[in-house]
Amino acid sequence: MAVDQAVTAVKAFPPTKFDQSVELIFSLGIDPKQADQMIRSSLSLPHGVGKSKRVVAFCPEHLLQAAKDAGAVRAGGQDLVQDIEKTNFTDFDVAIATPDMMRFVGRLGKVLGPKGLMPSPKAGTVTPDIANAVKEYAAGKVEFRNDTGGNVHSVVGKISFDNQKLVDNINAMVNAVRRLKPQTSKGAYFKKVVLKGSMTPAVPLAIS
Repeated sequence: MAVDQAVTAVKAFPPTKFDQSVELIFSLGIDPKQADQMIRSSLSLPHGVGKSKRVVAFCPEHLLQAAKDAGAVRAGGQDLVQDIEKTNFTDFDVAIATPDMMRFVGRLGKVLGPKGLMPSPKAGTVTPDIANAVKEYAAGKVEFRNDTGGNVHSVVGKISFDNQKLVDNINAMVNAVRRLKPQTSKGAYFKKVVLKGSMTPAVPLAIS
């Protein structure tokens, strides 16, 4: 289906008692075992995803207040690293770090890595502009990456969104993933793309 038709179809399924997330799932023609074919990035969707995120910030002392003012639930330097090492605190959605903090944050690989919370330059979560990054992610900026099967899953909004807002968000995500096509990938890049709600069947999209 075309994107606008798929949005209408997903919203026509029987409603649930909660506002379902709308998810876009790409099956990509990439080899996830090849480092140069990994897909990972982040995107501020035109209309957000209908959910704010809990962000922690690893930054030097002179940036702590700016990070907190931008919406970080916790901000700190080596003290925050040590606290997470001791308590295994991972009650947040995104971790952002300034480049100079990564030599300390690297010690948290065993805690943050398995949960997909490790800051990464490729995802835009290692940046000197800590306040702006915190603000964007707290407002719902989406981070996405491929799994071991070469699939990319991303939330693109809520069932309650106006149809056009969902269409805009979906098109923005499709274009973002399209721009990331590795030069070394062979054959069809978009093998299959589907749209679904949290509790609905999947609707295939006509994406060339």
